[in-house]
Amino acid sequence: MAIIRNEALHKQVAAAMRQSIASGEWPPGTQLPTETDLAQTYGVSRPTVRLAVAALRNEGQLDVKQGRGTFVRATIHGPSAAIERTITQHGTRYETPTDTWFQDGEEPAVYRTHTDAVTAPLLDMDEGEMMIGVDRLIIDPAAGTRALHRLLLPMERIEGTPLAKTPTVVPAKAYAILATAGHDLTWREQVTARIPQPDEREALHLSEAAALLVVHRVTCDRTDHRALMLEETRLGAESAGLAYVVEVRDVPGRARRTKAVR
Repeated sequence: MAIIRNEALHKQVAAAMRQSIASGEWPPGTQLPTETDLAQTYGVSRPTVRLAVAALRNEGQLDVKQGRGTFVRATIHGPSAAIERTITQHGTRYETPTDTWFQDGEEPAVYRTHTDAVTAPLLDMDEGEMMIGVDRLIIDPAAGTRALHRLLLPMERIEGTPLAKTPTVVPAKAYAILATAGHDLTWREQVTARIPQPDEREALHLSEAAALLVVHRVTCDRTDHRALMLEETRLGAESAGLAYVVEVRDVPGRARRTKAVR
């Protein structure tokens, strides 16, 4: 490698490694040589190689697998799955496209918690109010896409329903329970993105460069607009996208304006 003055050495090594990946010399899945071998190849120190590898990890080009080594990641050309955010009703039964994700995931963790600065506004409640929380890892059986799902049930709003005793049901079943309790259901969603925490990155098998999608779905009573429960789904933006059906909503009392065509 020809050394270029006035440019950080680790950046030059990263550029050379990047070229090896782009040219196909190191195809996806290839295990990189050891730090010692790379240092000899480029004529630099091991700490310099370590910085170059870290830069490529942050770009999402390399994965470091504990105890195994560093590997070239497969090129990602956008999300591999589009998750339909729809709810279908069949009489008293509800279905969602992710129902099957709950079959092969981990056992749910159930705990008591309270509304906070994030969840209280979503539920139209004060901070500090009691809730039941249910956390689980869910997995798409077809594509292997992983997501972290959290169900939050305000105690005062599920009192007297089976959800108070069996909060671990899948969301579609929870909708049916709330409908049976006399609620006319409707939903609203909010989607945000952030950098994943280390434990989230590990659980979801995300690269260093991956962004995290956070979807909050609130189940409400259509009549009084009261929020009944909150779902939080976290998943990697590099492996999944969200798909919505957009419908026109008429606003009572507001006439539609049309432009005259001349």
